[in-house]
Order: sequence, then C-alpha cells, then structure tokens
Amino acid sequence: MAELSEFEEMYLKRLFEAHVDKPDAIVKTTQLAEMMDVSPASTSEMIQRLAGRDLVTHIPYKGCRLTPEGFQRAARIKRREGLIEILLTEVIGFTGDVSEAACRLEHGIDDELEAALDRMLGYPESTPSGERIPLIERRVEPVRSGFLLPISALPSGSSATVELIVMDATDARTLEVAGLGLGTKVQSTEDGLFCGGYRLQMSKPLLLRILARTEEV
Repeated sequence: MAELSEFEEMYLKRLFEAHVDKPDAIVKTTQLAEMMDVSPASTSEMIQRLAGRDLVTHIPYKGCRLTPEGFQRAARIKRREGLIEILLTEVIGFTGDVSEAACRLEHGIDDELEAALDRMLGYPESTPSGERIPLIERRVEPVRSGFLLPISALPSGSSATVELIVMDATDARTLEVAGLGLGTKVQSTEDGLFCGGYRLQMSKPLLLRILARTEEV
C-alpha cells in the first residue's frame, strides 16, 4: 500500500466526512476547499493527484468522490483519529484540545499500531462525542494471554491481573482501599467484572484507566 503524505490523508478524511453516508455523492471542489481551508486551485491540483492514484474519481466541472479503495483508506484514517480520541480522553485523561491532538497523531500510526490500539480499547464503535468509528477492513482478533488491556475490554471468561492504574494518586488510593489495586485479580464474566467475589460497578471511562494483563483461561 503506497504511503500518503499527511496533506493527502487530510483530503481523504475530509472527503470521507463529506459523504460517509452517501459514498456515491459528488463533493464539490469549492466545498472541499472550504473544508481544507485552501484555495479551489490547490484543491483541484490535489484532486488530480489523488485521481492519479485511483483514490478519487474526478468529475470535471463538478467535483470528485472517493473510489472504493479511497473510501477504505479514508475510513482507516478516520478510525485512527477516533481511537486516539478515546485514548486521550478516557485512558490518559488529556484535557486539552482532543480533536487537534488526535488530528496530529493519527498520521503517525501504522497498521500494526492501529490494530493493537483498537484491540486494547475493546474495538469501540463510537468516540467519546458519539461519532461512529468506521469498521471497514477492521481486524478483530481473539485476545490471547499476555495482553495488557483496560479491564472494560477483557473478553468474557477471561482473568487478568491489574498492572497499571492511570489516574491521580487520590483516586488510585480509593480503589486500593476498595480492594482494587496493583496485583489484584479480575475476572470477566457474562454478568460483568468481578474482583474478590464482588461485582465492579464503575463508569466505562474509569474502567478504561485500569489496565490488567490477561492470563491463561
């Protein structure tokens, strides 16, 4: 798969956003230029370049639309952005401009890192803001022993040992007093998550900040 520049990836992502629900719709050159905050002339040049790589179909004097390959490439870029947003807000607790940070980071993720991040987050279907995460060409792999996962992403029937709690010292101490600290065993069942025989009742953002290493079933 040929590498794309960050600017090319941004064009594909904006096209995806413009007609994700209607892949056959034509996106006007002026509309795309406004979305990219560049001149129509620059946009026309980029459309020609992407058309030459069979990522978009150029419709003279009207605009363009993504080809099937272009749609898949764009969907993966958009998925990476969504995964990073979840990582920043619900795991790391980043309080800055999440959209801007995710947009910068998405271009540095390759297929292997994307798959690992997707798996770690439990194959999420939407971002914290409720935006749908594209599922095109998604590789959903069975979780084996030895993976470090948020306890909310543990598959049913598995056990894991808590290795990392990503939260401030006060909240982490509160969890320890409640019996959930580093080294604690957690079991995932069809009825929920259990620790020491007690069911864990926490919000998903909090569960995403407690990481445990899976064990042999």
